[in-house]
Amino acid sequence: MDIFLYIIIFIIGTLFGSFFTLAVYRIPLKQDITHKRSYCPNCNHKLGFFDMLPIVSYIFLRGKCRYCGQKIRPRYLILEVLSGIVFVLFAMSIKLSIFTFNISTIVYFIFGLIYIATLFIIAGIDKENHKIEKGVLLFGYIMQALYIAYLYIVEKDPNVYRYAIYLVIVILLILLNTFYLRKKVKNSYVTDILLLCMLFLMFTYETISILTIEFTLLAIAIAQVIKKLINIIRKKVNTKEEKPIPIGFYLCITNIICLITANYYIFF
Repeated sequence: MDIFLYIIIFIIGTLFGSFFTLAVYRIPLKQDITHKRSYCPNCNHKLGFFDMLPIVSYIFLRGKCRYCGQKIRPRYLILEVLSGIVFVLFAMSIKLSIFTFNISTIVYFIFGLIYIATLFIIAGIDKENHKIEKGVLLFGYIMQALYIAYLYIVEKDPNVYRYAIYLVIVILLILLNTFYLRKKVKNSYVTDILLLCMLFLMFTYETISILTIEFTLLAIAIAQVIKKLINIIRKKVNTKEEKPIPIGFYLCITNIICLITANYYIFF
């Protein structure tokens, strides 16, 4: 019976993946992501219901807009599939089953999916624009605060005081960024990365957060080496200014992987 549960979770994941692509495109442009109808960015034609079915629409439309014939970037399909897979892996990592439902597991699962969704959007925006979107980060903190309240009120979690310490640090970083750094430097990317890491600490604890940073540094190093080797093989001399490394992107993806992997270790 669990196979049907995981199929439903996969479908939910693909729906979230479709939303991620919309959010990553619209949020930096300050466009509405909840009420405004989806549209083709090339011809601006509003999309119909059958144009927005995750995976299915892309396949049947052969990767093209129904109205103008413009090719749809494959990343939309890839993100939808990956989102579905990640949602299923997260459910499996906590041994989610219709036979062993309990409130604690369900609540953790829901907040875990919201957390992963937040990281997906942050990662996508950072990869495209080299920017940690503060609004999305704030949403992550609000959701984490609600989860902390649940742990304190319902589950009587004795570790709730560590959350309070992290919240104080977050508030101090925000105040520092708002009243000092914003006046001194044009780019607050470093502070935003620290705030992102604080979000990791609050949801995934210290060990996973430390592993996230370590594996992120390793992933960035490997990516840069591969890039250099490709340029050497192609005998390509890069005369353009290189884009800055999207550290937030690497951090978010690595944290999701570490979280799911650690859950398998903890729950199994």
